[in-house]
Amino acid sequence: MKKFNKIFAATLLAVLGIGCSDFGDTNVSPNAAETPLTSALLTNALTTLGGTTAFTTAGLYCQYFSETQYTDVSRYSLQNISWSGDMAGSMYDLQNIININSNPETAEYAAFNGSNNNQIAVARILKAYRFSLLTDRYGDMPYSQALTGESQPVFDTQQDIYNGLFTELSEAVNQFDNGAPAKGDILFDGDIARWKKFANSFRLILALRLSKIDAAKGEQEFNDALSADGGVFESNDDNASITYPGGAYKNPWYGIGGDFGVSETIAAYLNANSDNRLNAFGNPANGVLVGVPYGLQRNDAIEFTGSNPDWSLILNDTYRQATSSLNVLSYADVLLARSEAAFLGWTSDDYAQLYQDGIQASWEAWGVFEQEAFDAYMQKPAIALAPGIEAELIGTQRWLAFFPNGMQGWSEWRRTGYPVLAPSPAPVNTSGDIPRRFPYYSAEYNLNGVNLQAAVDRISGGDTMDGRVWWDVE
Repeated sequence: MKKFNKIFAATLLAVLGIGCSDFGDTNVSPNAAETPLTSALLTNALTTLGGTTAFTTAGLYCQYFSETQYTDVSRYSLQNISWSGDMAGSMYDLQNIININSNPETAEYAAFNGSNNNQIAVARILKAYRFSLLTDRYGDMPYSQALTGESQPVFDTQQDIYNGLFTELSEAVNQFDNGAPAKGDILFDGDIARWKKFANSFRLILALRLSKIDAAKGEQEFNDALSADGGVFESNDDNASITYPGGAYKNPWYGIGGDFGVSETIAAYLNANSDNRLNAFGNPANGVLVGVPYGLQRNDAIEFTGSNPDWSLILNDTYRQATSSLNVLSYADVLLARSEAAFLGWTSDDYAQLYQDGIQASWEAWGVFEQEAFDAYMQKPAIALAPGIEAELIGTQRWLAFFPNGMQGWSEWRRTGYPVLAPSPAPVNTSGDIPRRFPYYSAEYNLNGVNLQAAVDRISGGDTMDGRVWWDVE
């Protein structure tokens, strides 16, 4: 913990000299005394890995959560969320790490914080992760010219962005060398083997996003990731998990108060099937997880919570402390992705065994595994695999395993359609449908209108919440 706090202190000193702009100049001074400390930049970029406003919004869309009084988002009011916070903050830090370690005039100074190659590889992996979240929110967006100093970057197609992400992840794994690991690493503490597993494992998740739009490319990337140097997650010990020190750097769910509760949608599923994860996803009352009905009008939501004092906040108290750990990607996510890939015929693995192993890994990661309860759970009609319903059951378990990562849960629901979700009973949007994407931030029309309009013209459904990103096909 002391080491963690020292790193954060260094971060604050280092980032004071870094300017912020949406796609600002990432050139750094060759003067070592003015060059940001790359270890601090890495720590700063990792602190925001676990959750943002977009995570919560997406979690409402995929019905992990419900709003308890201000219900506009879950009734699909228009959201105007910018990517500037990502670009001017954590991703800007990652680009600086790459620039400083690539520039011959600053590389020697940067090497005090780990070999140049190792620092660049870590930054590339994290940039790919962050860009994937952004493009899955909006679709086409600045990528190739982002973070370069270009004030009006082109909007790359999401297909090109995904191709770039696959390249970044595979090349980064191969870029690691035998030199010193990157300092400031609060995710894997400099363990290069774990970074390789994380990159390869996340590549599996992205590859499956292509299952309906370009299955051949998805299958190729999936199998390349499985056989890549370093392999993929092999146990819960490999989970990508951040433990927060508290103080100014708290677990993001600690600050999510009574305006949000566990959605009745997911609570009802857990309760009906005696899924032990109900003891982790919220605070059950007498063995029952009381969820908040989804998408209610404000007065109805307030009436419900007032009449049902046992309604649950998001996550059990154990997992929402200031110093609680938070998974970014888990072994269960990997096993269930492999189960789906095997079911699709992309691999020759036993999809049924991977399905069971994935659910067990999820229970174990949440600390709720009991053999007798698990055996009974796997026999329930809504859980046991049977001909004709395999895709639905695997998709639903992937949705459960990603909780509370709203961005991943929403993306998987959009792609698979599972679980089947009913929209808000009181929507305020015209279609009444669950949103499929985030509209572009309104200011972009003035800042970069020509390039933005070119992207809008490519969107099926236009720049609306009903529009669809490239891989989201019916």
